Amino acid sequence: MLGMTTKKFSGTEEIYITFFINMSTNIGIMFKYKQGFTLLEVLVALAILAIALAAAIKVSAENAENAGYLRDKTLAHWVAMNVLTEIQVRGKWPALGQKRGSAVMANREWYWTMKVSETVDDELRRLDVQVRGRENGGAVVSLVGFVALTE
Repeated sequence: MLGMTTKKFSGTEEIYITFFINMSTNIGIMFKYKQGFTLLEVLVALAILAIALAAAIKVSAENAENAGYLRDKTLAHWVAMNVLTEIQVRGKWPALGQKRGSAVMANREWYWTMKVSETVDDELRRLDVQVRGRENGGAVVSLVGFVALTE
């Protein structure tokens, strides 16, 4: 004759201990370990991991895009400052109107447009410089400078 009782012990893993008594021979203990994760637990863990990795990839892509944007803004600003500095260093009174040109900065060609206009002061001219990455593209940077008449 065989009698059995089962008790559940909780901890880090569930252990079922079955006590059995074999009436004819001896008393014994049989251990059954329930190990591993259920399918639902694995799917939830994978979903959380997928969301976390997608967020990390998005942040990395945005960081790279922002770095390129800031690089272009900085280089275009330097080009605009060089155009204004060149006019100021020449010492010549700039003629009214619009001028176009290009400059190479960081192995890349930048296209600039400078509009020279009058101000309230007759001995001062306003210089509006716009720098583009492509010849017909939108302005990356706009910079305003002033030149005084020197004689």
